[in-house]
Amino acid sequence: MNNSTINESEVEKFTNLANEWWKYDGKFKTLHKFNPVRLEFIISQIKKNFNISNVEEKPLSGLKILDIGCGGGLMCEPLARLGAEVTGIDAVEKNIKSAQIHANQNALNINYKLSAVEELPNNKYDIILNLEVIEHVNNQKLFISKSCKLVNRGGLIFVATINKTIFSIIFAKYLAEYVLGFLPKGTHDWKKFLTPEDIYAMLLKNNFEIVESIGVNYKVLSDKWVKSKNMEANYIVSAKKN
Repeated sequence: MNNSTINESEVEKFTNLANEWWKYDGKFKTLHKFNPVRLEFIISQIKKNFNISNVEEKPLSGLKILDIGCGGGLMCEPLARLGAEVTGIDAVEKNIKSAQIHANQNALNINYKLSAVEELPNNKYDIILNLEVIEHVNNQKLFISKSCKLVNRGGLIFVATINKTIFSIIFAKYLAEYVLGFLPKGTHDWKKFLTPEDIYAMLLKNNFEIVESIGVNYKVLSDKWVKSKNMEANYIVSAKKN
């Protein structure tokens, strides 16, 4: 059994893209465009779970968040601005350096570490983010299992990925990468896509209950990403630890 979640070819791929994270019209422009949708969903789920009112200036103060596969810190930074104590880990050294430089430039105190999830000490977090990362790792069941162990009881985990459907191979893979240029060519391997049911099964096995699932879809005419009930391509799952 492979006891490492690190996929060396994926590490090499993202090493070559590390300088692109904070270029809004760069290789990761699609992430910048749909970041607000998933951020809104994540914040609303956190507020609901932890009974947080909307009136607080830094509503996430006191909460510990771990972003696994944080890339350049696109999710870490807005959550830190809302008061959370944020840790971001990534297996790509250049990603961590890029994230740390950008955080320093914006006077944000974020704890970035070069690490895989299985290499972390057994610290506990209130919220764990697995966003667009599970399709890039080896041993996906181990990845989820190790992630789940780091969540406090009553805490949340978010898993965002791409569904394994005919629609996703056409749109999320070939159109997005080779026709529309939303993502660098070769970003995804359709064989590593997972259905929501796959994610549910892994989370339930690790003593989580599914809270909510949504799709994140692209609207061509408005050039916007929106929350949707349609989960044929991109989707995000929230679950709570029992």
